[in-house]
Amino acid sequence: MIDKIRALNADPGVHGILVQLPLPPQFALADILRAISADKDVDGFHLYNVGGLVIGDTVFPPCTPYGVLKLLEHENIALEGKNVVVVGASNVVGKPMALMLMQREATVAICHAKTRDLAQFTILADILVVAAGQPNLILAQMVKTGAVVIDVGINRLPNGRLVGDVDFEGVRRKASHLTPVPGGVGPMTVTMLLVNTILSAERTARGLKLPADALAGLGMAI
Repeated sequence: MIDKIRALNADPGVHGILVQLPLPPQFALADILRAISADKDVDGFHLYNVGGLVIGDTVFPPCTPYGVLKLLEHENIALEGKNVVVVGASNVVGKPMALMLMQREATVAICHAKTRDLAQFTILADILVVAAGQPNLILAQMVKTGAVVIDVGINRLPNGRLVGDVDFEGVRRKASHLTPVPGGVGPMTVTMLLVNTILSAERTARGLKLPADALAGLGMAI
């Protein structure tokens, strides 16, 4: 797989590389993600782009949190000064989501699987972003009236039905905004992947590249 990624890195006709996750356990995920050129990392998982999130200067934001921000922008939901709770601390959604929200001057709390009394945090949220991978984790009594709730989770029940992490029918009666599953954040993830790919193509057309020494310092295969 790494040989294939290196070949795609060198191919000027390829502007974006995405590795579909999760991978089987025998794959060294960190090595595979590091092998992708940061110039073609349209999923935003390369260490260069992840590190850029910390200082607000990433080239390709990770697609799911990026899509959540665009949803909030579209609905004219202000972030500055708002209490935002992110449930889930994954490298794919939770952590980058928190960093991107802090850049918009929101006050952010991150909860995870070992958070005690989750409801004491979620009930304070003006905006609640849930990406825990547990169906019906968030119930109506855990949500403040008028809160904005973004459900990033996607879970398949034994009957085959897809649901999020939020009890949709219960929470919809209290939330001012609530994203459905499926059909909410998922399509936005795909959309932002295309946005990043177009940006990559435009950067290539303008001759823009990240510094080679920056990539080499991260153990990149250039």
